[in-house]
Amino acid sequence: MKEDEYSVHKTDPLSVGKGLVCFLQLECVGELNLKMERRQNQTPEGQIARVLVEFLEVAITAVVFLKGVYPSGAFQRRRYRNVVIQRARHPQLRYYIHATVTGLLPFVQKGMVERVAVIFFNADNIPLEKFVFKLAMNQAYGSEVEEVDLEISLRSFLIKLSNSDSLSKVLPPDCRWEITAYFRSLPETGTSKEAELWIPTDTKQWQQPPLITPIKSMSSEPLCLQLYLEHPSLSESLL
Repeated sequence: MKEDEYSVHKTDPLSVGKGLVCFLQLECVGELNLKMERRQNQTPEGQIARVLVEFLEVAITAVVFLKGVYPSGAFQRRRYRNVVIQRARHPQLRYYIHATVTGLLPFVQKGMVERVAVIFFNADNIPLEKFVFKLAMNQAYGSEVEEVDLEISLRSFLIKLSNSDSLSKVLPPDCRWEITAYFRSLPETGTSKEAELWIPTDTKQWQQPPLITPIKSMSSEPLCLQLYLEHPSLSESLL
């Protein structure tokens, strides 16, 4: 286990196919409001972190919907940044995703988070597939951030993600999933409630370098973001 690998203490909040009411899919497309409270005199890094965390909540929900681990009726169509997306209807699922990514906000703002991954496991707790968001934020960026430009760039990730089903693999029916964050430096426990929510992950690691499939990337000031898939190497997947 690497020192900088931390995962939230709650994993998949619902057993796949169990305890989940299948709702009828709504045809109407409402507006999803995930806007976090805007603070006066917010620093550029705080502004970027807020927009990025909002995006991660929507994108992670999109990944879970894309993989089909829950019935399609467990989601409803909404509009976010003028893009049609899926929102979790089950309160436990929605809370897990929301609480996890918003708990990352202070660490993203400080530049401590290197990657956020949605990991899918088989019944033996071995990772089958990872959707990885790799981020780098310029902490020295002192200019005001044009949120419109940043949101347009992030919106393109959601569009690309919704069309990436052919790049991923079919999951077994007994799979589970979790959100894992990879930190550049370890959060100091006892200094904040957010730090206490994260514990060292016990996720099994692949022994060989993974196969990487790029999905989307952007590189601009003050934020660089990559989205890609990781799968076990061919030799390891045959073991």
